[in-house]
Amino acid sequence: MNEPERRVRAWLEGAVLGLKLCPFAARPYADDQVRLVISEAASPEAVLEALQRELQHLDRTPAVETTLLVTPHALADFLDYNDFLDPVDALLAEHGGGGVYQVASFHPRYQFAGTLPEDPENYSNRAPYPILHVLREDSLERALAAYPDAEAIPDRNIDTLNRLGADRLRRLFADWS
Repeated sequence: MNEPERRVRAWLEGAVLGLKLCPFAARPYADDQVRLVISEAASPEAVLEALQRELQHLDRTPAVETTLLVTPHALADFLDYNDFLDPVDALLAEHGGGGVYQVASFHPRYQFAGTLPEDPENYSNRAPYPILHVLREDSLERALAAYPDAEAIPDRNIDTLNRLGADRLRRLFADWS
C-alpha cells in the first residue's frame, strides 16, 4: 500500500467511519465495494480524464458502489479545486445524460462559505488529499430514503465536529496528513 492510499484509508476509517460522518459508508466499505484510485494526474485536465475513466469503470462494474478518486499531485489550492468542480459537474451532466452519478468533494483545506479556515465544520469535508467521491445517484437515493432523518446528517456532523473542537480535529487530522 502506498503512502497516499495508507493516509486515505486511515482518514476513511478514523474520520468518515470512526466519527460516523457518513452513515451510509460502513457497509460498502466493509463489503469492499469502495474503489480507491490514487491518480498520478498533475493537472486539472488530467484529473478530468481520470474521472472520465472512473465513470466508465463504474458503468461497467455494478459491484463497485462508489469510487474515491484521490489526486495527490493536482489541485492543491482549495480555490482552484473549488473552481474545478464546475467542469466536474459538466462532465457528470454529459456522461449518460446526467442523473447517474454525483460527486462529493473533499480537500485538505476545505472551507465552507461564511466560515473561518479553523472552524470545526470545515473538517466534515477535509481529507488528506483532494478527493472526488463519485456516488451512484440511485444508490444514494435508496440510502437517503432508508435512513431516518437523513436531512439532519449535516447538522449532526457539525454538532459532532464542534464538540470535538478545532484543536482536537487538527491533531486528529494531522495523523492522516
